[in-house]
Amino acid sequence: MAISDGSRQSLLPSFLYSAPSSTKRVFGLDTSLTNANHHHHVLPGSPSISSSSSNVVGDARVASSRIVVPSPKEGIKMYSPAFYAACTAGGILSCGLTHTTVTPLDVVKCNMQIDPAKYKSISSGFGVLLKEQGAKGLFKGWVPTLLGYSAQGACKFGFYEFFKKYYSDIAGPEYATKYKTLIYLAGSASAELIADVALCPMEAVKVRVQTQPGFARGLSDGFPKFVKAEGAGGLYKGLVPLWGRQIPYTMVKFACFETIVELIYKYSIPTPKDQCSKTLQLGVSFAGGYIAGVFCAVVSHPADNLVSFLNNAKGATVGDAVKKLGLWGLFTRGLPLRIVMIGTLTGAQWGIYDAFKVFVGLPTTGGATPTPAASKA
Repeated sequence: MAISDGSRQSLLPSFLYSAPSSTKRVFGLDTSLTNANHHHHVLPGSPSISSSSSNVVGDARVASSRIVVPSPKEGIKMYSPAFYAACTAGGILSCGLTHTTVTPLDVVKCNMQIDPAKYKSISSGFGVLLKEQGAKGLFKGWVPTLLGYSAQGACKFGFYEFFKKYYSDIAGPEYATKYKTLIYLAGSASAELIADVALCPMEAVKVRVQTQPGFARGLSDGFPKFVKAEGAGGLYKGLVPLWGRQIPYTMVKFACFETIVELIYKYSIPTPKDQCSKTLQLGVSFAGGYIAGVFCAVVSHPADNLVSFLNNAKGATVGDAVKKLGLWGLFTRGLPLRIVMIGTLTGAQWGIYDAFKVFVGLPTTGGATPTPAASKA
């Protein structure tokens, strides 16, 4: 379906991404981004994002070793390299920091999934680990966790924004506006497909280090030992189950978050979003993220059990996991702890991501969709 220049518009509300004049330069960079003829993408009938191309420096040179965020006078242009850089940086911070912070919970959860007879509950799991390995045992695998989930977060948020625009343009203004939730679902699924390729090797080493005492101290000795035992291909043995865990998780994470935040602003907060304080907006982001995280945990938990089982046992198959865990165990083993962990994790991720967006001058994600009349005003 051919799309004219006039109709090749993004189908997302402009109030979600329009950049105010207070945009800040981050990373100490001074490189300018410019494209005088850059097309801005907005919903039909919604306010367009004004162009400041006449004030933009003509010579755009991006140093290969730098991530560029425009200065306050320039603003962040929708779908520009600076916009994707901001989303990527926010994703690195939101996923890398949060997953590393909850490493102790993750260690207990993985051991409960692998050896439920020994690690019978959350409290006893912590007790066993502290008794046998000391406090340092609760932080085993934090380095592959930090590296793996930072890479995953960069791809998750950066590619989500890319695919969201790409699918919106393919669908055209009318259909993408009508079925925007499907756009969110398709964009997040496509982004996670790529993100998990970056995550999988680190996830494999992390689980082995956390669940096999004496295997390795961490990434530096665990990675070569894993490759020697399993081969390089073994690093991706759990990729399909990882997709099975992470893709549904991410689809729910983005689609539910957008919906929940919209409902909060529509029914729980009488003040329009643009009149709310940034602190309140970030609180809404955390609350919406936490609620979405509960749904994420339930949807993705069976695959999470499979990933832990496959990465723990050499030569294990999905059939072996189902046979040993059983269907009930596949869906419920370690679930209460994972609900607490993923709920907190997802809430914190959205809080950090939106805090970073506020820092660089972008508004927080989500909000009540403007009515057609309001959009035309």
